[in-house]
Amino acid sequence: MIVLMKKMQYSLSMIGSLLLILQLPLMISAQEELSLSDAIRTGLENNFQIRIFENSVEIAKNNNTWGTAGMFPTIALGINQANRFDNLPSQLDPGERSKAYSNNVSPYVNLKWNLFSGFGVRINKAKLAEIQAFSEGNAIIVVENTIQGIILAYYNTLLQLETLITLNELKKLSRDRYDYVDYRRELGAAVTYDVLQAKNAYLEDSTTYLLQQLNVENAFLYLRLLLGEESDVQYDLTDQFNVVEQDFHYDSLLVQMKSENSNLRNQYINQEILKKEVQSARSARYPYLNLNAGFDHYNNRLDLVDGPTSYSYNLDYYVNFSLGFNLSNGGNIKRVIQNAKIEEEIGYLEIAEMEINLSNQLKNNYDLYNIRRQLYEVSMVNVESAKLNLEISTDKFRSGAINSFNFRDVQVIYLRASVSRLQAIFNLIDTHAELLRLTGGIIREI
Repeated sequence: MIVLMKKMQYSLSMIGSLLLILQLPLMISAQEELSLSDAIRTGLENNFQIRIFENSVEIAKNNNTWGTAGMFPTIALGINQANRFDNLPSQLDPGERSKAYSNNVSPYVNLKWNLFSGFGVRINKAKLAEIQAFSEGNAIIVVENTIQGIILAYYNTLLQLETLITLNELKKLSRDRYDYVDYRRELGAAVTYDVLQAKNAYLEDSTTYLLQQLNVENAFLYLRLLLGEESDVQYDLTDQFNVVEQDFHYDSLLVQMKSENSNLRNQYINQEILKKEVQSARSARYPYLNLNAGFDHYNNRLDLVDGPTSYSYNLDYYVNFSLGFNLSNGGNIKRVIQNAKIEEEIGYLEIAEMEINLSNQLKNNYDLYNIRRQLYEVSMVNVESAKLNLEISTDKFRSGAINSFNFRDVQVIYLRASVSRLQAIFNLIDTHAELLRLTGGIIREI
């Protein structure tokens, strides 16, 4: 019996040492304070997808010019140079052949200008502006998703830390219970079976605590990944793990969603682009008027082997207009217009589908938020009751009014109530963030 008890105490001592070793990296590492706002700012600065979409927006801005739309003329400046050798009849003796070398240089300036093309220039410029707005909308969607991801990762890390604290309290309680039962055994008031029960409870709580430490490390690792930070950076999260309950009204949320939801707004912009495609296709039915102007300078030198060298110069100016009208091209213009109209109709259907899906998501999350508010309130009452029950049961256990099995049941009830309260807080934060994203307010609220 004495040998058995010594082995038990040695095992518990080893567990305590192992827990201390596992906690050393957290205690000796320099920690950097990190609030939620700092986390969001860092994540937005380092997120690769945001940087990619910012470059896409910059490209769209560069393309959104009247020059890209075709408003301004194109001017070309160039020079042509040619060298030639000819075997010509001799001017002195028609029966003989004479060699001639010639070269010419022709600089030129040419201007081409599309004066009218069925209002195509203005249509293209309007479409380029919509494309820029669409790119900016895509960037906003990425920002919103990133912010929501960081919020949930931040509070999930707090959730794991709070769970670790709860498990540590339970582990300490199990250790105290074991020490108390072991002390009673030494006094002869408890048997080895009771000590084994206390030891098993302590070992179980210690194992759960060790696994929760791994959950904490994984939560920090994922948070650092979203922030784009190095894996060896240690954070001290400064925000509190609590919720600010908010009274939402579904009708107000629905109106706000239809006007502010980023995905829906971007779909509206895309619909405007489709409208411009129809207008662009119709512009091919209008006549076109082009201007072609410039001047050529021709400089030629002819060198006859058996004759004199001659030079010639020409300078030409020209201004030409071309007016055309496409009477028929095999029905291609009509086909392009019909396809553009079909694409526009598809766009309207996609908007209607998105509005229905978003409305359903909003209704589900609104109902879920209200249910989770009630669950959160119930969990708060439940954990207070479980904590009081644990305190009373601890005194009863020490006085011998309840046995170790009943006391362990009370411990488990307290653990479940505490974890449920923490999970209820996180679930409420999760649904609140989703409601903000659906109604386009997640950027405004940070």
